Amino acid sequence: MTEAEKLIWAKIRAKQLKGYQFYRQKNIGDYIVDFYCPAAKLIIELDGGQHYSPKAMQEDKNRDNYLQKLGFKVLRFSNSEVFDNTQEVLESIYKHL
Repeated sequence: MTEAEKLIWAKIRAKQLKGYQFYRQKNIGDYIVDFYCPAAKLIIELDGGQHYSPKAMQEDKNRDNYLQKLGFKVLRFSNSEVFDNTQEVLESIYKHL
């Protein structure tokens, strides 16, 4: 796990948010998602710098569209958001549960 993933995982694991269970590195269709909450049909993706090239951004968009067609809500946060605004990231996740 990246440092950003470790930070978020420490806050969402063991049903810490509204009692919802999250899993990490879960296979869904053709992809492996960072975090997944089946009860809320919620996927959380944390993006490092490699996600901001035009090609990677298009791949992420295609991935999100695929997952949304399966009925999932996808939340994306940059690693810098996680480090600089951890509480806001957690509040956003909380609102989608």
